[in-house]
Amino acid sequence: MTHVEDELISQPECWTRAASEAAGYGEELPAAGERVAIVGCGTSYFMAQAAAALREDSGQGETDAFAASEFPYGRGYDRVVALTRSGTTTEVLDLLGRLKGRTRTTAITADPDTPVMTAADELAVLDFADERSVVQTRFATTALTLLRAHLGLHPDTAVTDARTALAEPLPEGLVECAQFTFLGRGWTVGLASEAGLKMREASLSWAEAYPAMEYRHGPISVTTGGTATWMIGDAPDGLAEQVRGTGALWIAATLDPLAELVRAQRLAVAVAASRGLDPDSPRHLTRSVILTHRPR
Repeated sequence: MTHVEDELISQPECWTRAASEAAGYGEELPAAGERVAIVGCGTSYFMAQAAAALREDSGQGETDAFAASEFPYGRGYDRVVALTRSGTTTEVLDLLGRLKGRTRTTAITADPDTPVMTAADELAVLDFADERSVVQTRFATTALTLLRAHLGLHPDTAVTDARTALAEPLPEGLVECAQFTFLGRGWTVGLASEAGLKMREASLSWAEAYPAMEYRHGPISVTTGGTATWMIGDAPDGLAEQVRGTGALWIAATLDPLAELVRAQRLAVAVAASRGLDPDSPRHLTRSVILTHRPR
């Protein structure tokens, strides 16, 4: 078993622990009414997008999400939350350094022995969800679970659905597809982007992601009989029929959206195996991006 397989199957237990510990981070995580930005890089950026949409849509305060390298320093926030598994990512550390003393910051990380521990004002350490694989699975979903639970939005069904996602076989014919498109709405747009990233990282697949309503504004033109189009969350009316009309394989969501992401993680590993690839060692990637020349 690869590291990523071992890590992705542990997600139900990680989510259960994160949800149970969320109440203990009342001071470290954003309070209702605060104006908040959530930042990250790669997978963490997509989790930031999902968390920001959940928080704002639930009426708990204006919330933006940014790639750490694209943070708008001219804006004012009550708090900036940084998601960083490794605690060493250059862009995140630079951002926290620039905000020191002017904006309250919180880091959610997996490693308690890294520079982020002193770079951020507040910390949430999910060391039980740390990973050996380059490809992120359980840390990302556990960090989002912590935030969902803090917001009061973690359903009891999420963990049960995650176990279902791990136990049920993938849809027939899915692994053999040549192109993968993931769609989301609201907070699941970030999950769709993360599912596409998993496919690219682990299996070198042609994978894309879009807001579901945007899919008909151009991207559907490249959909063919070799395409799998996977909806994470509820689909807009008529979209499933339109996708099937192209000859593509339509995959409808049947589980909690975060559990649907677990299914997509499994798909990435399965496609990698079918192509003789090692999903623990993606091409051109490292566990953390540490730059010699600092970004300006």
